[in-house]
Amino acid sequence: MNVLAADIIERFYLLLWPMLRISAMMLTAPVLANNAFNRRARILLALALTWLIYPLHKWPLLDPTSAQGLAEAFNQILTGALMGLMLQVVVAALVVGGQAISASMGLSMANLIDPNLGNVPVIAQFLIVIGILIFVGFGGHAILIGIVSESFNSMPIGQALLSQNAFGQVLRWSSMMFFGAVLMALPIMITLLFINMGLGVVTRAAPSLNIFAVGFPALILAGLLILLISMESVGGRIEWLWMQGFSHLRDLVGVPHG
Repeated sequence: MNVLAADIIERFYLLLWPMLRISAMMLTAPVLANNAFNRRARILLALALTWLIYPLHKWPLLDPTSAQGLAEAFNQILTGALMGLMLQVVVAALVVGGQAISASMGLSMANLIDPNLGNVPVIAQFLIVIGILIFVGFGGHAILIGIVSESFNSMPIGQALLSQNAFGQVLRWSSMMFFGAVLMALPIMITLLFINMGLGVVTRAAPSLNIFAVGFPALILAGLLILLISMESVGGRIEWLWMQGFSHLRDLVGVPHG
């Protein structure tokens, strides 16, 4: 009976290390970290992924109560969390781009309460929904799980630590939340700027015209129409942002591009 208990403890120690990295990734990755995703289902999914990945690699036997084991536990949690945060930059770009478009259309005060992101404009919420649908549509969740599985080869447990260059890469990639937002919002913002200029000329020519009564509805209708027309290009930019996120994620954990 003592041998059986020792075997169970040893197997638990082996499963603990991939479980830590996978669970930390699921706490921060898009879609998987959504509060609408039931916590029990998230735990069961993490256990299932760990059980599937476990036979594919060789795992070191480390004591989690030792100093080395404690340091390795923090390293695995940090690695998994950074893998998810690399993709959360794309979600942040969608929010910033939606805020810029909403401000140009005059909808900056029309906000929705998102349980994951807080108070966000309606256009930002719309772009987030489109981004998640694109992410799931091209199999982003499967690509992410594949990268996590391959990361155990490129960054073996007990042998690899995140370097200073990795943190610098995360900081450089975080600038994409502003650059990606500009890529999505700039065509719509420029078009609405010209409409604003036209409304200014009309107001100057006819001072009796109430710009608030005419301008706001015109901007909202024009903004929605322009957004509808440009949805194909906006969707293409969102997909490009996801692909760039996966590319930088592979570079972060040293997984070769496939």
